[in-house]
Amino acid sequence: MIRTDGHCPDRARLAALHAAELTRYVETHPRSVALAAEDARHYLFGVPMHWMRDWPTPATLHVEHALGNRLVDADGHEIVDFCLGDTGAMFGHSPEPVAQAIARQAAQGLTAMLPSVRSAEVGRLLAHTFGLPRWQMTLSASDANRFVIRWARAITGRPKVLVFDGCYHGTVDDTLVDRAGDGRTLTRASLLGQVHDLALGTVVVPFNDAAAVRAALARGDVACVLTEPALTNCGLVPARPGFLEDVQRACAEHGCLLVLDETHTISSGWGGQGRQQGLQPDVIVVGKAVAGGLPCAVYGFTEAVDARMQAAKRAAPDGHSGIGTTLSANLLALAALQAQLAEVMTPAVYAGMLAHAALLEQRLDEVIAAAGVPWTVTRLGARMELQFCAVTPADAAAARAAMNAPLEQALHLYLLNRGLLVTPFHNMLLVAPQTGASDIERLVGAVGAFLSEVCA
Repeated sequence: MIRTDGHCPDRARLAALHAAELTRYVETHPRSVALAAEDARHYLFGVPMHWMRDWPTPATLHVEHALGNRLVDADGHEIVDFCLGDTGAMFGHSPEPVAQAIARQAAQGLTAMLPSVRSAEVGRLLAHTFGLPRWQMTLSASDANRFVIRWARAITGRPKVLVFDGCYHGTVDDTLVDRAGDGRTLTRASLLGQVHDLALGTVVVPFNDAAAVRAALARGDVACVLTEPALTNCGLVPARPGFLEDVQRACAEHGCLLVLDETHTISSGWGGQGRQQGLQPDVIVVGKAVAGGLPCAVYGFTEAVDARMQAAKRAAPDGHSGIGTTLSANLLALAALQAQLAEVMTPAVYAGMLAHAALLEQRLDEVIAAAGVPWTVTRLGARMELQFCAVTPADAAAARAAMNAPLEQALHLYLLNRGLLVTPFHNMLLVAPQTGASDIERLVGAVGAFLSEVCA
């Protein structure tokens, strides 16, 4: 039975627990606290990359080393990692084949702005894994999405990209938009240093709303629909049955490209969610985990799109296209990518990850049901989230409405103080190939204990 008495979580108990956990963290992490103070002398917000301060800890946790699904922090604590670099280490930290490939290549050259002898084999592996024949490499999924949008505009002659409210495609200006209550596209208020109105080149519609997609495409000015197969950064929002297929048909009817950003949704299974679902996108983007966590991303496309890209490039004057960087497709990245695709991101590895993820979902469901709280577990293959609502959200607005920052932060810190790490953003969890049943029971037990602490 779901509790409706408003006492789970009890606000006073939650606040008291959170205060105690803050004190506990400081007392048990003196080296991380000291290192954070030293970092503050040199870095913006006290960290090398300012997102690293988004963890709800009084001082940022510092890592000594990471292997498999374990971290060891600066104070010597071994931590079971369900965050996995927020997807970058989805297949475990330093997979042995990737680590060995990087070590061998590091002694033979890092970058040359020339193809590696591995290039042809990497291309074959990419086509085999993701089902598209033609490929390009970048340093990040942000770059890949940025370049794909530029290609789409160039080959269609259309100015706009369609994205979904709540989407995440990295640091790409065109996608950092919100949807107003009246349906207008707004430049995201948090975007720093933006001088152009992003509504000039972007239209945003609600996820899972096929009619809104069709209405936007009917105007004839959209070059591509760029979407994750499920929203993953505003809270996990899966696509309703048939939605992505409807979007695919609409794109074909209106002459725009369908681009699937699979950077997070490769958790769904081998080849990504689009391949698992039988979709036929014009372009796909994969980053973060594709080369074992090394800075690397790829985008793949059909032969038809390839021909149009070549025609657009040949028709343009000589000079920089705004696509590509000097370090893209460097020798080190190709070595890591080959090892990851051939030996780590295999169907057999996925099978183990998905089986343990299903077990974790089941056990969390049982703990939630026993506590009677209106929470749900939404799973996307090896990825899942604890969401503070009774049913899985259908769009970004519903996902945002379910968020509870004090509850989220207290749960995160409670777990970390017990040697369990989840993401600092809406308590997302990933199951790595190395995650075992004992790790799952440890996490489930801690969640159950947390609920018993905060429920009056």
